[in-house]
Amino acid sequence: MTLLITLTAAVIATAVWYGQKDDSWQVSALCWMYWGAGIMWTVDAVFEYASEGAEFFTPALEDMLNDTYLGLSAAVLGLVIWMVRLLISDPRHRFKRNSLEEAHV
Repeated sequence: MTLLITLTAAVIATAVWYGQKDDSWQVSALCWMYWGAGIMWTVDAVFEYASEGAEFFTPALEDMLNDTYLGLSAAVLGLVIWMVRLLISDPRHRFKRNSLEEAHV
């Protein structure tokens, strides 16, 4: 589930990024984070399949629930990191403009 959630987030972020005229919102950074996590969990799945064999495809319900929580947590953490990066870069210059207006008062 972790792999599926992360790859779904990567595909959605890539579609949003590709649909933009420019990358002022830095969606490309979000794409890189999600694709990196997707590649990491793909490698993890390959090695887990190599060690467990066919049992890899029949996980326990508790394991699937834990993987779902982990995947959602990774997706949300990626969004939080992207938002912090976006606030720091300030593409619309909201913070810079406010600090300049306060300096003139």
